[in-house]
Amino acid sequence: MQSFKFNTTASLVFESGAAGRLAEIVGMRLGRSILIVTDPGIRRLGLCDDAVASLRAAGHIVMIYDQTEANPSQACLMEAVEAGRAAHATGIIGFGGGSSLDVAKLVSLLLGSGEELDTAWGVGNAKGPRLPLVLVPTTAGTGSEVTPVSIITVGGEEKRGVSSPILLPDIAILDPDLTIGLPPPITAATGVDAMVHAIEAYSSRHANNNPLSKMLARQALQLLGANIEKAVLDGKDRKARGAMLLGSLLAGQAFANSPVAAVHALAYPIGGTFHIPHGLSNALVLPHVLRFNAPNASAVYAEIATDVFPDLVSEPGGQARCAAFIERLADLSAKLGLQPRLRDVGIGEEYLAGMARDAMNQTRLLVNNPRDVNEADALSIYRAAW
Repeated sequence: MQSFKFNTTASLVFESGAAGRLAEIVGMRLGRSILIVTDPGIRRLGLCDDAVASLRAAGHIVMIYDQTEANPSQACLMEAVEAGRAAHATGIIGFGGGSSLDVAKLVSLLLGSGEELDTAWGVGNAKGPRLPLVLVPTTAGTGSEVTPVSIITVGGEEKRGVSSPILLPDIAILDPDLTIGLPPPITAATGVDAMVHAIEAYSSRHANNNPLSKMLARQALQLLGANIEKAVLDGKDRKARGAMLLGSLLAGQAFANSPVAAVHALAYPIGGTFHIPHGLSNALVLPHVLRFNAPNASAVYAEIATDVFPDLVSEPGGQARCAAFIERLADLSAKLGLQPRLRDVGIGEEYLAGMARDAMNQTRLLVNNPRDVNEADALSIYRAAW
């Protein structure tokens, strides 16, 4: 059997209402002065109010940075760092979607270690230590609470990442109640994002693709496939919401150790340049990348097809099942109300060539793809998606 490494968050708490008991669950670990990193929407909806009240009632000093933006910029990150520095933070909580969690990871690193961000970019360059870190996701999609990666937009358009086990939090709190009422478009986009994580982790060409990641990816796809439509159609379905949150976490554990590939590489220019939410960016290119990969990956896609769509068991042969899987994924995005084409989100055909060039910068992702992708291939995929 091949050698492999598997890292994940040390402690996970899955419990409805856990956010309201945050001081009891994590307070001792975070120290007296806590910075919460979140976004304006979370603050406006009051989703973190119970958590803040719990911490303050226990005697903690709580500062809130609530200006995290979608596809967070380096300027946004450094604002959050300064907020933590001004608060003399002894611990950091990321509370929200993937953007808030990613910013919180780097705030804990930069304040805890004194490292310069420019030396931390890339894989394994962040050394730490970091401040104590707790992550509380409010969407079921990114899996950031169990991944060692933080993605920041640099220079207005380029997506750049820090990847290091030091970014894994001390504790992840999964409270399904926080996702109740999440709007259908966000539920759909983040849910498809989680499915992409599992699909790409399972089929990754990375040397560390391993049995644990494969097992987690398949369990994630079973949960996500069975519940995504329910969660979109009825945002108050607690059972579906909990299943989506757990599926997102399992997919996150899978791709944290068996990294994603060309779907993400081609999605990044869409999000970085046009500020399209990450999950929707993935959904826009997903079926087109899978069709491109099919000559090399039809057997692998056929293996996971029935995890998402159990009735595909009746499809004879791997190639037929693979083709049906891809078409059903495209149909699912449309059924969930997601825009199906790049033109539908305002991307003109004249931008496709530049996007293809930018996608080639994502070498750390492209090397994991089941089929080699060059710039001409990327352009063809974008044209198919347009």
